[in-house]
Amino acid sequence: MYVVKSSLSDADLKTVAEALQGALVDLVDLSLVAKQVHWNVVGPRFRSVHLQLDEVVDIARLHSDTVAERASTLGVPPDGRAATVASSSGVGDTPAGWIKDADAVQTLVEALGAVIVRMRDRVAVTADPDPVSQDILIGITADLEKHHWMFQAENG
Repeated sequence: MYVVKSSLSDADLKTVAEALQGALVDLVDLSLVAKQVHWNVVGPRFRSVHLQLDEVVDIARLHSDTVAERASTLGVPPDGRAATVASSSGVGDTPAGWIKDADAVQTLVEALGAVIVRMRDRVAVTADPDPVSQDILIGITADLEKHHWMFQAENG
């Protein structure tokens, strides 16, 4: 059932919906991973890493809302439920328990890297069917790449 009807063709809408849903799931999971690490980081760089992790949480949450609202705008119901995120995220596992600051940084480098690769694929597939959604995904990718760079520099 469509409550909102998109101007995109059915084929284009399917492509864009899959890209937006994938982005939503990855961003929700990224926010959860960053928050989990944030709560458990220990070590001499605790404070700086702790604060930097909150920046990733904030940006992932902001962008997940933008992506979900774009999907809704196109008539596609976004699905950010825990089971959906757990079954389809590309972020990977997060260590349990206390995590040393250098390991925390590496966890975020890997998580961000995984999301960025998938976001770049989504940027590519949305170019023709919906440049508006592509533009959103480009902006998100740029923000994620900035944080990826910053975390890589932490353990440089």
